[in-house]
Amino acid sequence: MPLRAEQVGSLLRPPDLLAARKALAEGRSSVAALRAKEDDAIRAAVARQRDIGIDVMSDGEMRRQSWLTGMADAVDGFLTDSVMLEWHGPGGGREQTTAKIVGARLRKREMLTANEVPLMKSLAAPFKVTVPAPSNFVPTGFKPGVTDRVYEDRDALLADLVAIVRDEIAWLISQGVTYIQLDAPFYSHYLDPEHRRAMTMSGADPDADFQAAVAGDNATFSGLARAGTTIAVHICRGNSRSRWYTEGGYDAIAEKLFAQLDVDRFLLEYDTERAGTFEPLRLVPRGTDVVLGLVTTKTPALEREDDLRRRIDEAARYVPLENLALSPQCGFASVSSGNLLSEDDQWRKLELVVKVARKTWSA
Repeated sequence: MPLRAEQVGSLLRPPDLLAARKALAEGRSSVAALRAKEDDAIRAAVARQRDIGIDVMSDGEMRRQSWLTGMADAVDGFLTDSVMLEWHGPGGGREQTTAKIVGARLRKREMLTANEVPLMKSLAAPFKVTVPAPSNFVPTGFKPGVTDRVYEDRDALLADLVAIVRDEIAWLISQGVTYIQLDAPFYSHYLDPEHRRAMTMSGADPDADFQAAVAGDNATFSGLARAGTTIAVHICRGNSRSRWYTEGGYDAIAEKLFAQLDVDRFLLEYDTERAGTFEPLRLVPRGTDVVLGLVTTKTPALEREDDLRRRIDEAARYVPLENLALSPQCGFASVSSGNLLSEDDQWRKLELVVKVARKTWSA
């Protein structure tokens, strides 16, 4: 069945799960106790998504500290240090990312999602697994004077990252996972005018660097036996405690993004004017699905149903309605502390996604 109502990935962590993670960090509890709390939270989240009518479930990323920390947890070679990002929105300012700098040759010890897949398989529901795109870790992981002691350049680092994520995707397919989503928020650096200007001033070529990112991400699944598996990519402009770090429409990257990235499904942020117009969607290949992230996870205010229906109609001028779907623009808790809204707000927004999707595509 077509997937019309989606949940991008992360969900707000219940207070008792946050407390359990803090207790473990402070040495007051055990890993086993934390895992039990995670299991409970995941079962409850999947049950609620099923009741609401979400077409493909997520475990809410309940086992993760942030959307990408599984990489450093499962792969040797990362340092505790990380780069700084300039955040916009409530409490904005310069802050270290959760992505770590690479200081040694990368070596994968275990699967990034090994602790996530078994429980989701046991819950007998269609589900997705989210994996950070390897290209994310080049702008955040390569630090001159540190990383170049072990990797000659960014291309060499990307090659090892591709091998790590490709191994993960091949394993997920072997486990019968039918929906794999690459998360690629750092694509938005290449569409933001200010970031592009900064790259150019530093001597970089943003268009060439984006081309390399797309090629690397394509290589993670190229040639794999992916029949029956949906490969998707999610692009946003940053999502941490209701903040963002990039702005701009898709125009600057649309041609390369839509024509060259060989995925079945694009999940695109479109909840604010920061995302620009729907016009770049004219470049999406026929038959490729676009999931419109029209419902914001950054604020508690509930969108108007009529407004969402109108915006879907606008997007359908560029992509056939049968190739569109609806979702929030991002997860509700890309970092475990979560965005500035309540669990009730979160579930109301997902209920709205399902309600509008059913009315739009049931006729």
